[in-house]
Amino acid sequence: MCFLGRTTVLAEDPFAKVRQELVETRIKTAGVTDSRVLRSIAETPRHEFVPASQRSKAYYDMALPIGDAQTISSPFIVALMTEALDPQPTDKVLEIGTGSGYQAAVLSPLVEHVYTIEIVRPLGERAAKVLDELGYDNVSAKVGDGFLGWPEAAPFDKIIVTCSPESIPKPLVEQLREGGQMIIPVGERYQQTLYRMIKKDGELERQPLRPTLFVPMTGTAEQGRQQQPDPANPKIINGNFEQAGSSPVHIPGWYYGRQVQRVGGGIQVDGSTSAEGSRGSSPAEGAAFVRFENETSGLDSHLLQGLAIDGREVTMVRLAGKVRTENVGGSDRADRLPMVALTFYDKQRRELGTFWLGPFRGTRSWREESRLIRVPPQSREAIVRIGLFGATGIADFDDISLEVR
Repeated sequence: MCFLGRTTVLAEDPFAKVRQELVETRIKTAGVTDSRVLRSIAETPRHEFVPASQRSKAYYDMALPIGDAQTISSPFIVALMTEALDPQPTDKVLEIGTGSGYQAAVLSPLVEHVYTIEIVRPLGERAAKVLDELGYDNVSAKVGDGFLGWPEAAPFDKIIVTCSPESIPKPLVEQLREGGQMIIPVGERYQQTLYRMIKKDGELERQPLRPTLFVPMTGTAEQGRQQQPDPANPKIINGNFEQAGSSPVHIPGWYYGRQVQRVGGGIQVDGSTSAEGSRGSSPAEGAAFVRFENETSGLDSHLLQGLAIDGREVTMVRLAGKVRTENVGGSDRADRLPMVALTFYDKQRRELGTFWLGPFRGTRSWREESRLIRVPPQSREAIVRIGLFGATGIADFDDISLEVR
């Protein structure tokens, strides 16, 4: 399949303009540079891969529920993983976790053939139907346990895994050709790292890319998981930001960071040592905190963390944090201003409601904020978000916590 074959159809597509805006304002600005990947995102009709109830949000840069407790990844994450995979026209690619079929569709014009596996039958069958109807004739889809791969079609030049196992399935290692690459999120349920794996001498060489959050790989992979989340005792990891990552922009425990850097804690923004960040120290002398800085109104600037929470066992929580702002403005919308937000989801990953500290405007010194929140009884997981959320100026956050009451 090639780009040319879809040009006429896309030119008549009423969503073409908004897709290009998505690429220009959300994906390029977040660091994806491969022109072929950007073009594929701009030409792939994401609205065709989401339920009708979610179609109005199809071109928001966010994950969306697609049924059966699964989600379609945000366009940025799809673009990031596709770029990291370095797809070539002669590549034979295996995708584990078809989901909606969107990732396979994005890969289709970039490679020779895509083999994609989905363990949830209704999703797999629906995705295969959509891909076929849209003319993605170099995509082969089947229902099965992705842990086992697709041995009949192996070896693969590249493997991309869009769900997270606790450890790398051995069959996938065996089915990757020597010198081939695998992009895969690995780790605990809510604490994962996205890796690039390169097969050398039969073994995988790991290159960590960034913290991330994907739905778990189910089936054999989930049955063998050693560490399970504790939904009766939800906690925020690294809420004081004292734990440093491989760079100031990678914050352990947190993911999907945009225009954020860790400041202080003995590490200055430019990498030099200091007990303070620029523009003053954190509430505790020498402590670390995170800073969001944005000059363009509407441009994303945030950081996220997911956690398990069971509303049948946890009825009330206290959300708290320290916030400092400088010249914050550029938006009249409360949801596009600095805040600490907590969103609850049910077992199907449908949104149940969002509660927040803030929003915060203008300039204010460090101040601690907190509130009691009643947990919806249907809750099974939650996401904490901090950031500027499209506002301009500077916002600093520290000591973000969630306590069961």
